[in-house]
Amino acid sequence: MCSIITHSSVIGVERISRIDSASYAVIEGREWEEDIIKLSGIVEKPQPALAPSNLGVVGRYMFMPGIFTHLRNTRAGSGGEIQLTDAIASLLAVEQVLAYRYYGTRFDCGSKLGYLKATMQFALQHPEVREDFEAYLREYLPALFLAEVVEQAELIEPF
Repeated sequence: MCSIITHSSVIGVERISRIDSASYAVIEGREWEEDIIKLSGIVEKPQPALAPSNLGVVGRYMFMPGIFTHLRNTRAGSGGEIQLTDAIASLLAVEQVLAYRYYGTRFDCGSKLGYLKATMQFALQHPEVREDFEAYLREYLPALFLAEVVEQAELIEPF
């Protein structure tokens, strides 16, 4: 993959469900080689029925210097923001852009739940806090689930 990276911009993508396409930039393209897709288009947060594929951009990028010209020339869209997706779409007109299909654990820290999952995962791996955090979870989680069981039992009608 090194030869690919040194000659093209590369963005990370992963398979997403169609329903989730409204939360991601979604690429269009053709398989170039295993797990490498040559982009022909990119759309920011399309409605599921309009998504060009099930490959969502996951915020991992390696750009060639040309992207900066396209960012400078990209007009602000809704909310007054310049969209990286628009600059990538512009870049596609003059340079090859590739996507690498990513496999592995990824946390969406743009959502509250994703941020909490990442924090918990790293806490459980951190040598300074792991032991105390595990102890906290062992104490807290049974109480949480016990409260749920009691609540459900209270909803059961007696015979």
